[in-house]
Amino acid sequence: MSRTTIVSIIYIIGLIFGAIFLKIWSADTNVYKGLLGLGWTAIFLISLFLADKHEKS
Repeated sequence: MSRTTIVSIIYIIGLIFGAIFLKIWSADTNVYKGLLGLGWTAIFLISLFLADKHEKS
């Protein structure tokens, strides 16, 4: 498996965890849950960039 695939799988597992246990997409969201989702996506994008950079070199 490539690193990009592994990073994507970890991101999807994190989204499922956030949806089920942390209830990020519930009707009573707040700023903290929104920032948590944005932070997780930012970590995902940085990880994708670094994984792709590592695969090219």
